[in-house]
Amino acid sequence: MSERKDVTKSHAGYRPECDRPDTSPGAKAEAHATVRERGQWSSEWGFMFSMAAASISLGNLWRFPYMAGENGGAAFIIAYVIALFGVAVPLMMLEVAAGRLAHGGTVRTFRGVTRAGRFYGWFVVALTAVITSYYLVITGWTLGFVTRTATLTITDFEAFTEGYNSVWFFLAVTAITALVNWRGLGAIVSLSRYMMPLLLATVIGLVFYAMQLEGWTEATGFLFSWEPGQLTNPRTWYFAFGQAFFTVAIGQGYLVTYGSYIPRETHVPRASLVVTSVQGTVAILAGLMIFPMVFTHDIDPATGSQLAFKAMPEAFREMTGGVWLALIFFALLFVAALSSCLAGMKVVVAAIAERLAWTTGRAVLLLSGVFVVLGLPSALSYAPTDWSIGGRPVLDFVDQVAGTNTVLISGVVGAGLLCWTISKHRIGEGLGSHRGWWVWRVVLVGRSAPILVAALLTWRLASSGAGG
Repeated sequence: MSERKDVTKSHAGYRPECDRPDTSPGAKAEAHATVRERGQWSSEWGFMFSMAAASISLGNLWRFPYMAGENGGAAFIIAYVIALFGVAVPLMMLEVAAGRLAHGGTVRTFRGVTRAGRFYGWFVVALTAVITSYYLVITGWTLGFVTRTATLTITDFEAFTEGYNSVWFFLAVTAITALVNWRGLGAIVSLSRYMMPLLLATVIGLVFYAMQLEGWTEATGFLFSWEPGQLTNPRTWYFAFGQAFFTVAIGQGYLVTYGSYIPRETHVPRASLVVTSVQGTVAILAGLMIFPMVFTHDIDPATGSQLAFKAMPEAFREMTGGVWLALIFFALLFVAALSSCLAGMKVVVAAIAERLAWTTGRAVLLLSGVFVVLGLPSALSYAPTDWSIGGRPVLDFVDQVAGTNTVLISGVVGAGLLCWTISKHRIGEGLGSHRGWWVWRVVLVGRSAPILVAALLTWRLASSGAGG
């Protein structure tokens, strides 16, 4: 990773002409820390590998199947693809471009467009901290399955959560994430470069295995056959947009923070389309991998967040050499999930370190304790304590509130702030392309997305109130 030399000049050019520089001691310290420590990805491919690894792992292999299972299968997938490429991709380009222009973390970037933006920036940091806290719990599940399988025993989810394994492995993963983040971006790039091809190859191999199962026909019908009336259900679109925003990491600070490290020659639209296409493909593959096993073993598709952890062990038990394949699969899933946790912690660490002029190590040490406090209720919801809210495990409840509801609101608020305050010319500079098509599309979607999502939320609330 090479050092960036022109941070101060680039950041000064990012601020709107009418916005005076922030001369507070905290802002001065933040700017000094950024100039001293800010680096960049070694290449456009390094950026794409890291961004894909940060969001295709749990977002697609764990969350997408259970969201599809709870929301109708095929109709959800159609709405998801439309939301992903029609709205989420332009917003992804916008956030990456903004981070590139600001050369700073989330708070620094949004403070640059408007003075009130700092409050939104800290809101995004808090949201990312909440999402990362329960991601650490799920990553702990993957590590727990790896250690159990390493003893040549395939465990099931019920046995795993009989004790406090969910808590112990959550704490272990939090410690691992902190240690790796301490090392910096090089560790993230190295992990993603070798993990992604292996994980994709394993998933594809499992899809071919799933094609031989008796539940394959029922699974493909569930995933690809729909009634036209299902697409008029506001719930389907609501959760599809939530999953699309979650998958691409809209409104969560990842894109702004990662964008601040991209090299000058990166073409943001190309990189965004490559990353999103990989993410969408992996999501469909995850459905084709898991749902044949779900229907073969009579598992309810609407099981919830533990769907993959219930279906996969059942399948591995019936395979010849299944214990070894299980070990490989869960080990790769652990590394993939860990990359998501690393990215989430990086967003929060960058904001704190830049604002307070702290070293990365000091920020990581403090925030590790914060993540433990935030994630412990989710870990205890899958333990003998059975912590729940409204009849749902705390983890599932927090995932719906933070991972869908709040992400949607955060994404469109951020898009509005950026698109209504940064000129089209500057957006083109951030994209690395002044072609009218890209700039026009990003600005159009960024300015209209708040209206679209507000209408969707109103439709959803009205339908729920009417019993729909």
